[in-house]
Amino acid sequence: MDDLADILSARDFDVPSEVQAIKEYVRRHYDHEVTVTMQQRTILVAARSAALIGTLRLNAPAIQKNAATEKKLVFRVV
Repeated sequence: MDDLADILSARDFDVPSEVQAIKEYVRRHYDHEVTVTMQQRTILVAARSAALIGTLRLNAPAIQKNAATEKKLVFRVV
């Protein structure tokens, strides 16, 4: 049986570059924090402000280009 430390040591806990790029883009341009979740074919971007989410939707192509991803961006108000 594998030891818990062996299982966890094989796992990659680094934040994906797309997630870092999206968070940095929002922080730099809008001075807000967002939650970014990677899924298989999509990237979920969540924030508390509906106005911010609306603005991010309009800028989705620029965000995708900045994050260097082809995944679909999904925006959600939480």
